Amino acid sequence: MRLVRVLAPILTMPRGWPGRRRMLLVAFGLVAVPWAAHAAPPPASFADIVERVAPAVVNISTSKAVAPGQTPEFPFPEPPPGSPFEDFFREFFDRDRAPEQMPRRQSSLGSGFVIDSQGFVVTNNHVIAEADEIQVVFSDERTYEAELIGRDSKTDLALLKIEGDDPFPAVTFADSDSVRVGDWMIAIGNPFGLGSTVTVGIISARSRDIRAGPYDDFLQVDAPINRGNSGGPSFNLDGEVIGINTAIFSPSGGNVGIGFAIPSNLALPVIESLKEDGRVKRGWLGVRIQTVTDEIAESLGLEEAQGALVASVTPGGPAEAASIEPGDVILEFDRKKIDRMRGLPRIVAETPIGKEVEVAIWRRGEERAVEVTLGELPEEDELAALTEEGADTPSSAEIESLGLTVATLNEELRARFELGQDMNGVVIVDVLADSSAAADLRPGDVIVEVGQEEVNSPPEVQAKVNQAQQENKKSVLLLIDRQGDLRFVALRFPEGGGSE
Repeated sequence: MRLVRVLAPILTMPRGWPGRRRMLLVAFGLVAVPWAAHAAPPPASFADIVERVAPAVVNISTSKAVAPGQTPEFPFPEPPPGSPFEDFFREFFDRDRAPEQMPRRQSSLGSGFVIDSQGFVVTNNHVIAEADEIQVVFSDERTYEAELIGRDSKTDLALLKIEGDDPFPAVTFADSDSVRVGDWMIAIGNPFGLGSTVTVGIISARSRDIRAGPYDDFLQVDAPINRGNSGGPSFNLDGEVIGINTAIFSPSGGNVGIGFAIPSNLALPVIESLKEDGRVKRGWLGVRIQTVTDEIAESLGLEEAQGALVASVTPGGPAEAASIEPGDVILEFDRKKIDRMRGLPRIVAETPIGKEVEVAIWRRGEERAVEVTLGELPEEDELAALTEEGADTPSSAEIESLGLTVATLNEELRARFELGQDMNGVVIVDVLADSSAAADLRPGDVIVEVGQEEVNSPPEVQAKVNQAQQENKKSVLLLIDRQGDLRFVALRFPEGGGSE
């Protein structure tokens, strides 16, 4: 009744006041606004979800031997000189001062979760790295010795196995591709070794690259994630795992609301591979790639900076067999568009070994398609450059438009810049400080190609640079060999510059 008395004057306002009447009705929540009609209401409590999934979340306790005399990760405290507690500390921690005694043991704590009733447990690789003893502890204090099934440093994942008389509580994975920025998420873990702890937040961002590994594709979350949460799960409101908490961004060491989780869709194939083989088998293309910048795109005739630029091709690898060349830009792989360079390694790695895929490349101003049969990524990639020996003809030239002085490789220059006998091309001997090349090139760099064509003498470099200017290009693309590291560099011509 009190609400009706308040609203009566509003509802009987003259018709000339529709805007004010609507504004007041909205203020009282009686008029639905469009965005509110589609927004899911926040849950009144997360307790039911937590009660259902928390039994499958575990603490991971690890220990390793610390050699005598080796400084432990967490050194024993030192009392101030002259302190009345000095004798007590010396006696109590005497083992820290006696390297000849038995090795100490160092412990650390993390989190994990059971993924099936047979006792397979997922955690982070860095939680169990170098550990010689691993224990899995449930919230009811049940403790099990864990066997390491396999681990993968590239994605920071590890799979453990525990044995018990009864089935273990387990959780399932969700499709992380369906997760949207702004969705609720629940993190459960073991921060600071306190035991099972629940925090709640939202998905802050997707596809974060924090330079942790070659396949970075993290979910960013704002739920408090702290030391010890590593390896624990992030759940959606259906109680399914959408991510594995792995890292935090923290200038101070404490939580600042920026945490990172491995998406379930990235983690699941790795976990399945570890379960089947104890290691991860990944697809392998056999190329070294780099980002396509705006300058490189313009040099190659691409309308926009996209794809992954092939800097070098591994001899004997799948790419070489498919005739992919340095300078090609990979635009699509297995019908998946490559918007950014860092997307290619993950897509290749997730593609089944032995599968024949179509690769769309950009080469010399046009798009082409090649068929590649993927190999298996070796344990250690060995890239080698197979080039022919160049002529030892002493000559040099100043490329004024680029601010470079170049020379033909001879024994004197090889010794001066410590260049191997297998390196061929044209060596840079001087770079003008105010030139366009100063930011990217330095004396000792070897120019292997200009405009995607090999060069073996300074006149060839000059001719191809002149040709690019005559074609009114704004930049020219160079393939540079820096002590065996091949990179493409696009150098802009000065405004108003022309060929001699």
